[in-house]
Amino acid sequence: MKVLLALALAGAMGAEAWIVGPPLGLDSYLPAPAANPLTRKKIQLGRVLFFDKRMSRDGTLSCASCHDPNLSFSDGRAFARGIAGAEGTRNSPALINRGYGAVFFWDGRASSLEEQALQPITNPKELGNTIEVVERRIGLKRADIADALASYMRTIRSGDSRFDRYAAGQTSALNELEKEGLKVFRGKGGCSSCHIGPSFTDERFHNTGVAWQDGRLADEGRFAVSEIERDRGAFKTPTLRDLSRTAPYMHDGSLATLDDVIELYSKGGRPNPYLDTQIRPRDLTSNEKLALAAFLRTLTGRVSEGFQR
Repeated sequence: MKVLLALALAGAMGAEAWIVGPPLGLDSYLPAPAANPLTRKKIQLGRVLFFDKRMSRDGTLSCASCHDPNLSFSDGRAFARGIAGAEGTRNSPALINRGYGAVFFWDGRASSLEEQALQPITNPKELGNTIEVVERRIGLKRADIADALASYMRTIRSGDSRFDRYAAGQTSALNELEKEGLKVFRGKGGCSSCHIGPSFTDERFHNTGVAWQDGRLADEGRFAVSEIERDRGAFKTPTLRDLSRTAPYMHDGSLATLDDVIELYSKGGRPNPYLDTQIRPRDLTSNEKLALAAFLRTLTGRVSEGFQR
């Protein structure tokens, strides 16, 4: 592993140091498969590869090009943008807390971070490369690349938000408007039916109507993977953490602001034949919308990545 790490470090381009707050220690609970246990050297190697532009066919982009640490590892665009300006069809999701995820990509086509890690490399609208070329450039085998990238991504986490402090008993961490928003989130708004747990996602797929355009589905979503009828136009529930850093929203980046998202759900999504049964009009008042937005912004926390040196 020392040789592999040295090779990657020697050729890395743009692997700038970036850490917000203290780096995470391996003693923190980070689930990992038995076949790819976390080690400090592997995490460090994965971090180098994440910023290495040799991963792209023309040497202009890295994983970090679409997953910017300053934007909670998203990119601020409606659609992901790859080599030569190629534009994808979906929004780049934030990578925070994905180590706790069950499925990956908006349509859930990957069942592990190891499986997810290599797909952007070979996607012609992303890094547009081949695994064979990458192996030759950096002197690593496919499995080593996937394992290292997955190990690093498991350490990317957001926490210590004002809501976290409130949930830990610091009642003054939220003001009265934000507390009212929490009530709307758990009650009338129905948000917690899908955005549950520490990562605020049920890791499931729902049709909210966003993909329904001009009387048809512009994107089949999960159905293209599962071929199950109820999955038409359904997309994975994203985390709500760090929303203030990850606009625009939804799988296609079609909602520019948090207020737009709240308005969509207040109206009951966009009606279509496959609309999820949990999506229905909530008829929130203007004050309830204001309070809910205020609460959601309290989920912005401190992003950490890497390991404790």
